[in-house]
Amino acid sequence: MRRNELFTAGRLRLIAAAVVVVNGFFPAVWILLTSVKPELELVRKPITYLPHEFTLDNYVQVFRQQPLGLYLANSVIVASASTVVTLLVSACAAYAIARLRLRHRDLILSAIIASSTFPLVTLLVPIFQTMRAVGLLNTYPALILPYVVLSLPVCTLVLVSFFQSIPRDLENAAMIDGATRFGAMWRIVVPLAAPGVFTAGILAFVNSWDEFLLALSLNSAARMRTLPVGIALYQGEFTFPWHIIAAALVVAIVPIAVLIALFQERVVGGLTTGGMKG
Repeated sequence: MRRNELFTAGRLRLIAAAVVVVNGFFPAVWILLTSVKPELELVRKPITYLPHEFTLDNYVQVFRQQPLGLYLANSVIVASASTVVTLLVSACAAYAIARLRLRHRDLILSAIIASSTFPLVTLLVPIFQTMRAVGLLNTYPALILPYVVLSLPVCTLVLVSFFQSIPRDLENAAMIDGATRFGAMWRIVVPLAAPGVFTAGILAFVNSWDEFLLALSLNSAARMRTLPVGIALYQGEFTFPWHIIAAALVVAIVPIAVLIALFQERVVGGLTTGGMKG
């Protein structure tokens, strides 16, 4: 009886894992297959899952119909700059919370957690009015600054758990040798918390790369559009070029996939360690 229960539990776990894998990978695989099919094959009945006629013309057209290269460059600039600034600010905030004797520390942590729960749509109007008042609409800072603010709570909480796990004696020894507290933080604490830094950086980068609402509202000029907004514009009023849209989505997914593949071990280790220590 016990063996049958274990066998049933094992099969249930296998089925659950298969559902998760299919749910996660099938959309990406379907987009990739769609991007290499000609347009006529997409409307053919019955549906063809594998392309009967393989073509890369969709990837050529995706750059001809819209300036996708410009959109890609804008996304790289905005996501990279916001990630760097987010890591600098969140590292300082996390160190202060983890190391300094702050009054109402728990209240500060609660406020950080609460600030991350506000829906973005409720913040859109005040952010837009602020950017318009300071003359930053249709500029890179119009997106970089809000993205930094939106990513700070999560990145700070991730880094706090890592900084707390590092022995204080290491930075105390560095300060005895003449380093300032700020120098000890960047030379000792931050390098030892590298998995957490990589995890926070990936989270900030992905959030900035995928964001659509602010990018559409704050940078409406064609020269300042990012990938999500640019891809949305491939759809016409009466036309839906799914083969072109699929190719554009593949172009947008590749940088994130490469980034995750390069730092997979650090990100997974950082999430696991941060969860256990948090």
